[in-house]
Amino acid sequence: MSVSEATAEAGATPELGAMSRVVVKIGSALLVDDATGEIDTAWLAALADDVAALMARGVEVILVSSGAIAVGRGCLGLTRQTLRLEDKQAAAAAGQLRLAHAYSTALARHDVTVAQILVTLEDTEERRRHLNARSTLRTLLARGALPVINENDTVATSEIRFGDNDRLAARVAAMIDAEGLVLLSDIDGLYSGDPRRDPAAAFIPRVARIDDEIARMAGDAPVGYSSGGMVTKLAAGRIALGAGCHMAIAQGRAHHPLQRILEGGRCTWFVASESPPTARKRWIAGSLNPAGTVYVDQGALTALRDGRSLLPAGVARISGQFQRGDAVRVCAADGREIARGLTAYGDADARRIAGRKSSAIAEILGYRGREELIHRDDLALI
Repeated sequence: MSVSEATAEAGATPELGAMSRVVVKIGSALLVDDATGEIDTAWLAALADDVAALMARGVEVILVSSGAIAVGRGCLGLTRQTLRLEDKQAAAAAGQLRLAHAYSTALARHDVTVAQILVTLEDTEERRRHLNARSTLRTLLARGALPVINENDTVATSEIRFGDNDRLAARVAAMIDAEGLVLLSDIDGLYSGDPRRDPAAAFIPRVARIDDEIARMAGDAPVGYSSGGMVTKLAAGRIALGAGCHMAIAQGRAHHPLQRILEGGRCTWFVASESPPTARKRWIAGSLNPAGTVYVDQGALTALRDGRSLLPAGVARISGQFQRGDAVRVCAADGREIARGLTAYGDADARRIAGRKSSAIAEILGYRGREELIHRDDLALI
């Protein structure tokens, strides 16, 4: 695909302010002063203004923030450019508290409650942990809170890798069906070459798909505490577009970076070809191997075709062994497969509540689980 085709095929530019749910990733180089290791509170206050303005428009916002290691290394006197894994983990432990306090203080002026969540890539990829994280984030958003996410570097079992938060932000966007992902960076978008080395590099305003030609445009990761570079941003783009999520790469150094995007400021938009729910249901229907089968009665079959969730009351019987979060077939009484979905219960508990009303779940299982055996968002009709 040529550069001109990349621009032409992407269509209209997405509108950040019209999206219902947005993930914003903030790089260390924007938030933390390299020389002092201190958080740039003036920049953060301006970002908080932007976030509050988006939330006032009805947009649900999640922040994925780097910076814990950059802040913590100064507190611990770790001044070497290259740190051992245990040094990075110690710096993250010291810096994360300061980072969370800074976000809480900045958003308090707007009466926005900030919730800190530490996750790993595995939390977004392993289905049972994925469901737990997804449920927590959705609950926070429903309560009007602002989740601030960082990778849990303090318990990493392997080397902390450059760019993990770019990919982590994309995984979070996919997990919660976000319509938009904004990667705030020290560059204003994608170029045909590295603009730091090639003054003739052409700016690419829109990308419809990330193929080999687009991938070759990525340069090297910048030096300093910043992690990432265009390579990891394109990796994030593949994840986002596959989940039906538009992604923007935008310059974040100046104050009010989100406001500039709202006003049509310069950035590169990677434009998804389908919506998040459509992409998610396609993934459920075709990308997962079912671990068991749930047979439903006629009433449940009608409800599913009407776009509703599968409740335990509509389940006639269950076969196979599966755990919470696994994919299962949903079949009519005659064995016809009608849907696939991610179950909210393992097979043992599912058998105990099959055919029973949701109001009886707590009494039967001894804990209050979800009302649905398979939520409609986690179910795809075949």
